[in-house]
Amino acid sequence: MYDHELHIAINLARAAGAAILEHYEGPIRVEQKNDADDVEPVTQADRIANELIVNRLHREFPNDGILAEESVDTKHRLEKSRVWMVDPLDGTNGFIDGNGDFAVQIGLAAEGECVLGVVYQPLTGVLYRAVRGEGTWIERPQFEPERAHVSDKKDLSSMRLAASRSHRSPRMNKVITRFGFREEVQRGSVGIKVGLLVEQQCDVYIHLSPRTKQWDTCAPEVILTEAGGRVSDLFGYPLNYNVPDVQNRNGLVASNGAAHDQIIETLAPLLQEFGRKPV
Repeated sequence: MYDHELHIAINLARAAGAAILEHYEGPIRVEQKNDADDVEPVTQADRIANELIVNRLHREFPNDGILAEESVDTKHRLEKSRVWMVDPLDGTNGFIDGNGDFAVQIGLAAEGECVLGVVYQPLTGVLYRAVRGEGTWIERPQFEPERAHVSDKKDLSSMRLAASRSHRSPRMNKVITRFGFREEVQRGSVGIKVGLLVEQQCDVYIHLSPRTKQWDTCAPEVILTEAGGRVSDLFGYPLNYNVPDVQNRNGLVASNGAAHDQIIETLAPLLQEFGRKPV
């Protein structure tokens, strides 16, 4: 159903990845972009990849809306039934630090739901792709595409946590203690952490911060759900796409699905303790 869209998204992700790698060895020009909620770094690689992807999407799909991290959000997308969600370089800090934790993410939302997603890691050449109803596939250099499935672990304490590389908050420490997680893998980029789940290297990812955006989660969400996992906010509600507020203000829980409801139930008293309420 989305064969042409997937073909374009894969080609664009790879092309953007190649453009990003041209700047990986430096020198890297880092600026700080200020929005109402956060201060984040941006590099010339972010902007070059963004322009490459957005310009091609405009040519290929002139009737679709586009929400891209490094483009001005004009709200015209709200009138569209199909909107592309683009994070040209998810994990800019990983790109700047040179640790390899960055990815190109291209998702498509139709009627507010994720229907297609591509996450590409330029440094390793690993690509995750999914179309709603068609499963999730992993492409690696020199290998045939492989169908992805999440783990079936249900015991919370035996689950491995996908965690952020960035400084850990005291609240996240409380979450880890309450759940009894004994193992974790620290990576940057939402897409890369979701990739850990679809490759069964991890089983759950909890993001307490309200700072992820629609372009951070659109492609990873369909990739995880098509592999059998689940994505919700911290309170168990679905994430919304192509809505005026681009932020996922209620945080994020991604899991293998087997214990998702239990995860949400275990989080509830902690969120109450933290003073977090759905917004």
